[in-house]
Amino acid sequence: MSEENNKYPEFNPEPEENNQNDNPDLVISKVSPILAAFIGLIGGFFLYQIVGGLLTLIIFGMDFEKAPINSLRLITVAGQLLFILLPALIFAKYFYDNVDKIIRLRIPNLKEVTLFTLGIFILTPLLQSYLYVQNYIIEILAENFGIIKTLKELFDNLNALVEKTYSNLLQASNGFEFLFVVFVVAVVPAISEEVMFRGFIQRSFEQKLSPIIAGLLTAIFFSFYHFNPYGFIPLAILGFYFGIAAYYSKSLIIPIFLHFLNNFSAISIYHIAGSSELIKSDVKAGADELKFYLISILILGGLFTLLLVSIKKYYSSQQIK
Repeated sequence: MSEENNKYPEFNPEPEENNQNDNPDLVISKVSPILAAFIGLIGGFFLYQIVGGLLTLIIFGMDFEKAPINSLRLITVAGQLLFILLPALIFAKYFYDNVDKIIRLRIPNLKEVTLFTLGIFILTPLLQSYLYVQNYIIEILAENFGIIKTLKELFDNLNALVEKTYSNLLQASNGFEFLFVVFVVAVVPAISEEVMFRGFIQRSFEQKLSPIIAGLLTAIFFSFYHFNPYGFIPLAILGFYFGIAAYYSKSLIIPIFLHFLNNFSAISIYHIAGSSELIKSDVKAGADELKFYLISILILGGLFTLLLVSIKKYYSSQQIK
């Protein structure tokens, strides 16, 4: 590959034209890339959530609490690999002429990794502060509107179920089991979900849509996949940041690492503080605390914006060289 072909892309809000002569980074698709993206979304959802869920019910029944925890972990790994990672690779092979251009695995340099990792360390407390404000507003609305109260009760029950299931997966009684938990909860999902979402789906959207729209659409569907009503917006923002990392770096290595780091931090927080979420989605704040979290959002939001500007300048400078 020539030096020109290795240049980093500018984050251009205009859609990329599917012209192989003008942009060698584009790929030839056998169907509409938008259709390919939605086939990936619908197919992945059906296989992982429906087929995987039915298989889990057949194997363990309705009472998951009595199921052997390591068996649940193994079926979780199998579901991720067979129903997310494998379909993404098959779709990429079937719908495009070059899998490498869809599932990009360029090795990034240390400066790239450092820049995007700083973003995670800023984004995590920023999103946590946002959740305090969001849930405070939901509490106020629930006190005044019956339909909001009903929805909140439904979301509370769903959140409790997700929290309980996730907490069971994170439990570890020794070092070997802890490493197994890291593999199940951090390593496998980071690889599988990033190959599907920031790899096949976002790259498909990028062929016809602007990078911003492609990244936003992918992030929204990524958040839907996690069935976390209170954490929907934070998960979408996190997914969009992963998408920015994938687009700028022209590699899935960085979003895979960021995804792993986020999940590994959640595991560590659970074993240190007993919380199974790095970004705790059911937090509540009083009126006296609200001002603090609003100020935190402004400060951290400013820092995050400056970091994004720095990332853009870095890749622009690399493109000039």
